[in-house]
Amino acid sequence: MDIAGKDKAIGIDLGTTYSCVGVWQHDRIEIIPNDQGNRTTPSMVAFTATERLVGDAAKFQISTNPTNTVFDVKRLIGRRYSDPYVQSDKQLWPFTIVPGKNGKPMVELAYRGDKRLFAAEEISSMVLAKMKMIAQQYLHCDVKNAVITVPAYFNDSQKRATKDAGKIAGLDVMRIINEPTAAALTYGFGALEEGIINILVFDLGGGTFDVSVVTVESGKVEVKAVGGDMHLGGADFDNRMLNYCVQLFNKKHKVDMTGSHKALRRLRSECERAKRSLSSAVETVIDIDSLYEGQDFHSKIRRAKFEELNADLFDRCMELVKQCMQDSRMSKHQINEIVLIGGSSRIPKVQELLSEFFEGKELCKSVNPDEAVAYGAALQAAALNEENINLVLMDVTPLSLGFEINDGVMEVMVPRNTPIPTLKETSVTTRFDNQTSVSFRIYEGESRLVAHNNLLGEFVLDGILPARCDVPQIRVFFQVGVEGILRVSALDVGTGLDNQITVTNEFKRLNKEEIDRMVADADIFRKEDEEIAEKHLAKNNLECYVCNMKSRVTEAMSKGRITRRVAGYISGALNTVEEWLDENENATVEEYRAKLEQLSRTCRCLK
Repeated sequence: MDIAGKDKAIGIDLGTTYSCVGVWQHDRIEIIPNDQGNRTTPSMVAFTATERLVGDAAKFQISTNPTNTVFDVKRLIGRRYSDPYVQSDKQLWPFTIVPGKNGKPMVELAYRGDKRLFAAEEISSMVLAKMKMIAQQYLHCDVKNAVITVPAYFNDSQKRATKDAGKIAGLDVMRIINEPTAAALTYGFGALEEGIINILVFDLGGGTFDVSVVTVESGKVEVKAVGGDMHLGGADFDNRMLNYCVQLFNKKHKVDMTGSHKALRRLRSECERAKRSLSSAVETVIDIDSLYEGQDFHSKIRRAKFEELNADLFDRCMELVKQCMQDSRMSKHQINEIVLIGGSSRIPKVQELLSEFFEGKELCKSVNPDEAVAYGAALQAAALNEENINLVLMDVTPLSLGFEINDGVMEVMVPRNTPIPTLKETSVTTRFDNQTSVSFRIYEGESRLVAHNNLLGEFVLDGILPARCDVPQIRVFFQVGVEGILRVSALDVGTGLDNQITVTNEFKRLNKEEIDRMVADADIFRKEDEEIAEKHLAKNNLECYVCNMKSRVTEAMSKGRITRRVAGYISGALNTVEEWLDENENATVEEYRAKLEQLSRTCRCLK
């Protein structure tokens, strides 16, 4: 590894469908291509009978291995198995989701003959490790430091679960930042010296939708408001078209194909392709031979039909844009630029609705929607890594934070869209005479009732001096840091006793032992991957040598350098090894190398 590059910091866009990585180098951000030459990598992980595949390799084989290929795992991270969204999605995925410890959703996969359970953090860590490896191969140095992006509307447990995934992948996560904020950095970085610019970032990706209003001024990027839906994106548009096509097929052939994972996977892939095609064409065809029970599927899909199927989802996007504008306290005319990111922002109907909302304003398409988030994350990573970048980021809280008071009501301490870092304070007292302790239950969410919000944690302040109710004075502090990490403390003014909690959402998070085990497993997987890659290389070297020597035998005999008898002997040896290769697909590295060494001695007269 190059020692000079050991302190490089990368930015990773961990997307629902695709991921992307960038780095500050040569006084600019470079988006790093993977080993296929692609600048984005599928967020997919697959297990076969012999190996683990991540990225493009996983996507290439999904049609033949659907139940063991995991995608959209970002929709699981930080959630409970009982979550209605998890229950809805699991009906559409070909892989199996089961309840795990503390109600966590777990992915059940077969690997080397055994059933194994994987947490969403563990699958995400495999994608992050792949992005880390892509960066290391590009930079020729070890990479540890990273900024990772998440949807703006991710709650506390989802952000922390993403950070855990980074740790399992062997990364030091410098900061978690919101995806639309990263995109605003991308646009704003080129306009930092042009005065005040108000930007609306419309981020419609594969699995989530975010909208943010951001102000950029002289190197300072300030988020004014965020909004979004953690379960709205390209995958939902695909599902609407998939359900429509399934109904067409079942009605025409009087069958029920919903039980065939392979058929659904093939049809889903074609629906995704059709969706992309309809962004530039008004009509496309979905044509699949022998989709189910020997029956073909053929149907024309018009853009108008696609828009009809997803009309309510498109309207939902615009409702969230309207709410974000209200929260930002800006008028439509104060928005200078509307920046589109995320692959689904290319959908013509989405762009039409957005332009109409802003009274015909032209949308900014100069930022690459697939790379903008990774670009911004890399900028933030470079700034935190003390590169020569004039950049200050001021973010906001996406959800309101507070604690439970009487009768299950939440007292809001930090309203949503409050700039961070922030510190809020209030005073409470006891409810009963001679009460010596007070329990604090911390929540996030927008409902006045705690039952509808997300419990973050709880703690107890003990040692309060017995007194009549309403006499003790307890000061409560809510402190949110630059990463959105919440610390809550309480102080009894009378005794000076205090207690505090750094909210970790432990009942939803992996504990230290689980993370340590996953880190160890990740190391095992990495070593197995290296061993398999070494075996593939050894086998390929042997196959190439056999092919090369066959050509040389013919050439050497035609030039009279070897006799026919020697040529026959060498050709026989080459054919024997070729047959051995066909019969020994799972040979060891040592066996491949031994065969190569043996052939090298046999063919030395050809060199």
